[in-house]
Amino acid sequence: MEKREFQYEEEVKKSLDALLEQIGSNEIIEDYKKIARKVDQHEGLKQLVEEIKRHQKDAVQFAHYDKPEAEKEATRLADEKQKAFDEHPLVIAYREKLIEANDLLQHVTFLLEQNVNQYLEDKLDEVKEEES
Repeated sequence: MEKREFQYEEEVKKSLDALLEQIGSNEIIEDYKKIARKVDQHEGLKQLVEEIKRHQKDAVQFAHYDKPEAEKEATRLADEKQKAFDEHPLVIAYREKLIEANDLLQHVTFLLEQNVNQYLEDKLDEVKEEES
């Protein structure tokens, strides 16, 4: 398949890079990145995740070896750790910032889609007028 070079491709790339830079430096995105780093570096949360995984793995092993009581206990412990993780203030803040960042990106995507569609419709109308 041949690669096509479009007349405005370089201009579009530059505009896209500028848009990505603006989005990346937006306060909402900056806040999200900041809290994401805190979550990633938090040793207590890392430990909780490891404990959840361990208990889940134990539950699977106990189920495989037909040990229902041990499976229940491992599942209970995994659920307990998962609840502690979900209720951790950093995790709550992270999820809130993630929702805000996602909303921003959805809005930008919607606006881009609207503008591109309007541009294409306008160009189509121009072509139709020229043909008439």
